[in-house]
Amino acid sequence: MVKQPVTVNGVVRWRDMGEAHTVQPEKEEHKMVVLRHEIGDVLRDVRQRQGRTLREVSHSARVSLGYLSEVERGQKEASSELLSSICVALEIPLSLMLREVSERVALAEGIAIPDTVPTDMANEFAEKSAGKPLASV
Repeated sequence: MVKQPVTVNGVVRWRDMGEAHTVQPEKEEHKMVVLRHEIGDVLRDVRQRQGRTLREVSHSARVSLGYLSEVERGQKEASSELLSSICVALEIPLSLMLREVSERVALAEGIAIPDTVPTDMANEFAEKSAGKPLASV
């Protein structure tokens, strides 16, 4: 009988390993991503970088202040039409907002996504929405 170290929850134990037993590699655990939380976080970050209030954005987007607050907190799943309206009110392209959400989801999943949007184009939209380049955010 052979003894091999087996790590379980960070604790190393020695286990008798017969010929029929094999050590199963531990699976990596990934944080569960809830898309509405990520979308809400991005929308809130953009609004706050602009120094705008929920009331200002909700008025411009023609959505109730309470509903916008719930979207930002990830409690409500916004429709594509509502997201588009909020992005127009924030003066950012929907695609740029979704790209930031995608990057956050990829990070949570442990995936590296290469940057494919030219920096000058991304900075142009970032300057319009926040007054500073996206690369420095």
